[in-house]
Amino acid sequence: MTVKPHTSRLGRSQICAKIDLMSPEKGKLRPPPAKAYQNQEFLLSPQARTLRVMAELTEPYHRFKKFGVRNTVVMFGSARTLPLEKAKSQMADLQAGIAKGTFSAEEAKARLHIAEMNLRSAPYYEACRELAYEMTKWSMSLPEWQRFLICSGGGPGIMEAANRGAKEANGRSVGLGIGLPFEQEHNIYVTPELDLEFHYFFVRKYWFLYLAKALVAFPGGFGTFDELFEMLTLIQTGKTKKHFPILLYGSDFWKKFLNFEVLHEWGMISPEDRALYHHVDNVQEARDHLISIITEKYLKDDNLS
Repeated sequence: MTVKPHTSRLGRSQICAKIDLMSPEKGKLRPPPAKAYQNQEFLLSPQARTLRVMAELTEPYHRFKKFGVRNTVVMFGSARTLPLEKAKSQMADLQAGIAKGTFSAEEAKARLHIAEMNLRSAPYYEACRELAYEMTKWSMSLPEWQRFLICSGGGPGIMEAANRGAKEANGRSVGLGIGLPFEQEHNIYVTPELDLEFHYFFVRKYWFLYLAKALVAFPGGFGTFDELFEMLTLIQTGKTKKHFPILLYGSDFWKKFLNFEVLHEWGMISPEDRALYHHVDNVQEARDHLISIITEKYLKDDNLS
């Protein structure tokens, strides 16, 4: 007879106890790693650029839909334009300082030049503010789903004037801000839930265009020209099916700086391209022109798209 060697058999409770001894002590378990979409280092890396672009395309869409924003009247212009009252106050303070001999002759001349430029452009701040007020008042007479919200770049200057006028009319307005090393602060008049910050200029311009049913360009610098010509080009080339009015506010500035007739004389644009823009010089003219065209194109048959 063969005798089998004795083998010890552990009971279930003994096995569980042995496993517990092999496991990490309670409270010393390693936490799970962050998911990719929670990894800030990755999200800010060059490899995640496409994700950031997609986020700037998608999140505003979600937000505009949530808050019922379907149509906008976009207002562009210089971030450096001051309210008239502030420009006058700065000039008065400067003149008082010059009278007291606070500045050298050279410094006083330089400061006076800047103050004079600020006073010269300040009426455009007030015009933009008033036009935004008038357009918002008119828009609020429409059913809520048809309303046209004022939209600006969200910053100071003309952008502030646009959002300020809308707020003074007790209406909502949009601010599409952009991260810059200067002139980047958001003005306080943008409706908080419609205050956005972008990193990519091209995505920001997409959102300017996507909801726009009209554009008013006030005097400005490189940024204003960039946005203006982007809009003109997209309409001219049919990349957008919308043919909304582009108003150039302030003939004294625009006709001196941009002589579109030269483009016609050289055959660089077609005769019908004259219809892409319209010069205006006062708030009433701008208001009536905007309302007339918006009504004809977008309200006559409830054709909003």
